[in-house]
Amino acid sequence: MQGTQESQSSSGASTVWQIVGRLIASAVVLAITAFFTPGFTINNFWTLIIAAIVLAVIDYLVIKFTGLHASPFGKGFVGFALAAIVLYVTQFFVSGYSISWIAAIIGALIYGVVDYFIPGNQQM
Repeated sequence: MQGTQESQSSSGASTVWQIVGRLIASAVVLAITAFFTPGFTINNFWTLIIAAIVLAVIDYLVIKFTGLHASPFGKGFVGFALAAIVLYVTQFFVSGYSISWIAAIIGALIYGVVDYFIPGNQQM
């Protein structure tokens, strides 16, 4: 019985580290996207972290309510459009995060390319 409890707490810690790892990978992808996208600015490190969290929450809610994943390459045009919308809408929740519509479209493309090459950012 005790071995079961240890494995549960170990898997719980593992899940936390997976989430932290995914958050870090998402923040790196977002930072690279903002760097290469004209009209997309993130003011500082904490804004980047908060924006990565907000993007994850918005993406989760979109998946939960529509069943669609906001992935530029995963779901064709619909996924690409959702990714651009999610990038754009995030600015209304995060101070210091600014993006135009055109930058959101370009950013969705760059985000998809960078996300494809950064390991560890897959779905759980």
